[in-house]
Amino acid sequence: MQMSLPCVKQPDVITCKAAVAWGAGKPLVIEEVNVNPPQAMEIRIKVVCTSLCRSDITAWESQAIFPRIFGHEATGIVESVGQGVTEFTEGDHVLTVFIGECGKCRQCTSGKSNICEVLGLERRGVMHCDQRTRFSINGKPIYHYCAVSSFSEYTVVHSGCAVKISSVVPLEKVCLLSCGVAAGLGAAWNVADISNGSSVVIFGLGTVGLSVAQGAKLRGASQIIGVDTNPEKGENAKAFGITAFINPHDSKDPIQQVIKNLTGGGADYSFECIGDTGMVTTALQACCDGWGLTVTLGVPKVKPEVTAHYGIFLTGRTLKGSLFGGWKPKSDLPSLVDMYTKKEIQVDEYITHNLPFEDVNKAFNLMREGKCLRCVIHMAK
Repeated sequence: MQMSLPCVKQPDVITCKAAVAWGAGKPLVIEEVNVNPPQAMEIRIKVVCTSLCRSDITAWESQAIFPRIFGHEATGIVESVGQGVTEFTEGDHVLTVFIGECGKCRQCTSGKSNICEVLGLERRGVMHCDQRTRFSINGKPIYHYCAVSSFSEYTVVHSGCAVKISSVVPLEKVCLLSCGVAAGLGAAWNVADISNGSSVVIFGLGTVGLSVAQGAKLRGASQIIGVDTNPEKGENAKAFGITAFINPHDSKDPIQQVIKNLTGGGADYSFECIGDTGMVTTALQACCDGWGLTVTLGVPKVKPEVTAHYGIFLTGRTLKGSLFGGWKPKSDLPSLVDMYTKKEIQVDEYITHNLPFEDVNKAFNLMREGKCLRCVIHMAK
């Protein structure tokens, strides 16, 4: 007698609310969207909290892929899993990540990089595996952002772009570790490897820049100079390790000369956290001869090309790029979450606003006006 296999119920299409961007710079619209079931090696997540990152704004203002659901810095709960997923089960708490880790490609196995060849930065607004979207409205595709799209009550991500975390960790706090705070700490620790007693200058004192400052402080840097044109950021920056604040508008001399004067010839490390390629040259010039290292983290809106006089490099200065602070998300993020639970790193202090989902446009306005560090958007009722 032939035995019949048990019937496994497949996940259904979910209809939920999402903040859809219909055009560059246009206010987001809360729409009813359909979210398809997860495909092979994917998971569908109920988004609990998501915070607004500067790169969301940069893409919203300048990129041509629309309609689109932005958001990538998020926490949530696994609602369903696709075929072949063994790492996650329904009910797991997760961090989403905008670059994944397959663990098998040349980059992942090298021990030298976090740029996964399979699950690297997705720029086309689709899923990694089949180049299609999981969102739609009346049959029309709605595109993804960084293969996460957390400005939706439910989203689908590749299982390699999520990190399981403890159910006791506050989701409304650790969402910041899925991008900004982790990126800054990693730039200081992994990319620059800041040494004890060194001098550091940071251009741009948003969440990423202040996370670099925190990382430098924890590494024992003796001088941490913050540079920003917003005078209100100076006092707040001290709580994250900044020892001196410079507003370029208040100086008659070029900012790089001011920094050289303060550091006795130039900083050991400089960080460009603005997204201005012109500032990269300034950051290089603010470094010392011989061993000065500049790390660039910002995402530029315009002019992606970097130009610098070759003499800067002949004198021994180095320029390095940093994506997500060099962290391998699955391998490394659990240790950062653990550091947070032990109160070894600051995370809560970057949260300046908590907003309901329907106020997502307010979050955009606050960040554009320089009035916030991180707005945490609460999705769940």
